[in-house]
Amino acid sequence: MAEPKSIVLAADQHLKWRALDRLEWLLMILCGVCLVGFSTSVFFDVITRETGHPWLWLQEVTSHFFTYGIFIGTAVATRRNDHLFLSAITEAMTGFTRQFFEVFNRVVVLLVGFGMVVFGYKNFLSGLGSFRMPSLTPIASLYAIIPVCGALVALFSLEQIVNGLRNGFAPPPGTAHRDPMQ
Repeated sequence: MAEPKSIVLAADQHLKWRALDRLEWLLMILCGVCLVGFSTSVFFDVITRETGHPWLWLQEVTSHFFTYGIFIGTAVATRRNDHLFLSAITEAMTGFTRQFFEVFNRVVVLLVGFGMVVFGYKNFLSGLGSFRMPSLTPIASLYAIIPVCGALVALFSLEQIVNGLRNGFAPPPGTAHRDPMQ
C-alpha cells in the first residue's frame, strides 16, 4: 500500500510521530464515513416518515453515526490541535513560561483522555444491561467509542508533550502558522 500523503501541517510536524500519521489519516476517513452515514440516514428517515412508512431502526443508525463521528472527530482534533486549546495565549510567550503552559495545557487534555477511558469503560459496561428499541442492541454499542476516543486523545496528547519537550513547542522558523479563519 502506498504511503498516504501527509495531512499534518509543516508547522506542527515537529510535534508529531510519523508512525501515527497513518492512524490520523484513517480517523479522518472514518469521520467522513460517519458524516456521510449520518446525513444519508437522516435523509432516508425524513423520506420514509413523510411517505407514511417510517423505518424506526434508522434512528438507531443515525445516533450511532452521530456519536461515533463526534468522538472520532474529537480524537482527530486533538492530534491536529484543532480542539478547544489555549494556543493564542501560549504563542505570545517564550522560554520556560511557554514550555510550562504548553505542557500544562496538554496534561489537562491528557487527563481528560484518561477520564474518558476510565468512565467511558464503566459506562460501556453498564450499557450491556440496557437495550435499544426496536433492535434490542445493547446500548453499550453506542458507548464503546468513548474509551477508544479517550485512549486516542491521551496518546495524541502524550505525543505532543514528548515531542514538544524534545523539539520545542514553537513551530520551526520558516513554517507558516495556521490561519484561524480557515
